[in-house]
Amino acid sequence: MSTHDKSGNGNGNGAAIFRAGASGARAGGSMYALFEPPPVDAVALEERAASLAKRSIKKAAKVAGLKLSVTMMDLTTLEGKDTAGKVRQMCHKALRPLESDPSIGPCGAVCVYPNHVTTAKEILQGSPVKVASVATAFPSGQSPLAVKLDDTRRAVEFGADEIDMVIDRGAMLVGDYAKVFDEIAATKEACGSAHLKVILETGELGSYDMVRKASELAIAAGGDFIKTSTGKIQPAATPPVTLLMLEAIRDHYYATGRRIGMKPAGGVRTAKQALQYLVLVKETLGDAWLDPDLFRFGASALLNDVLMQLEKERTGNYQAADDFSKD
Repeated sequence: MSTHDKSGNGNGNGAAIFRAGASGARAGGSMYALFEPPPVDAVALEERAASLAKRSIKKAAKVAGLKLSVTMMDLTTLEGKDTAGKVRQMCHKALRPLESDPSIGPCGAVCVYPNHVTTAKEILQGSPVKVASVATAFPSGQSPLAVKLDDTRRAVEFGADEIDMVIDRGAMLVGDYAKVFDEIAATKEACGSAHLKVILETGELGSYDMVRKASELAIAAGGDFIKTSTGKIQPAATPPVTLLMLEAIRDHYYATGRRIGMKPAGGVRTAKQALQYLVLVKETLGDAWLDPDLFRFGASALLNDVLMQLEKERTGNYQAADDFSKD
């Protein structure tokens, strides 16, 4: 059974087909998979990811790659101690990551809790930097659907351009795929014109096979992006998991012509790692995905290392970490 919508609308015919199968998800008190993607060859996946990570990128190509990675970063602050001042500072950094070089940036987005969306919108108004907000009882997802949808609508009303939702990992792990699908589809509807990033929290899914299933399900339910992690659980983003999710996006694109974005989040901390992830994207999906509209980094710690590397390439000397603002 195909879960793909040939029209390219994730909430159109594909969702209807999926829901038709979902009604029979339980039989005799047991659950079974609504679809069965091919089993993942873990050895081949990890070897492919390791091989691509060895690609050497030097000189002008390295500088271009690092500058591109800055435009793909979602600067993020998701702490209980967040303040309006911290959010304003982060927004200014997203607009001008390196004061001495206006050719670098701006970043792709800032990601904040709903309460700080209006503050971010005030600073970023008129700029290309998007405001993303987490919703749906982030990071656990353990709230009733009505609460999750209210959370989403409120963030959109405050002005969020993008919503980062978390799936119900408990439902996913017990095989209640219909519940996971329906919550994603309902959240997508609640987003209105805002883009929806679906966080799988791959570190809690337990296997590559489950990550592949969750990726396909999130895409079929209407997600505009699939995202590895909340950043609150380890392991978060890894090259093999990211490659696996990119392959799910590729297969969906071949089947439907619909382009889905990808966001590895958590654990990507160095300029070297950022370039490795860009290689994964280029070799799996091609140049079209080397764009902030289709690829982002969840980057709380990545930006400063990339800026240090760019300054090193420009001057020949490494800069001190204290030369760059922390937020």
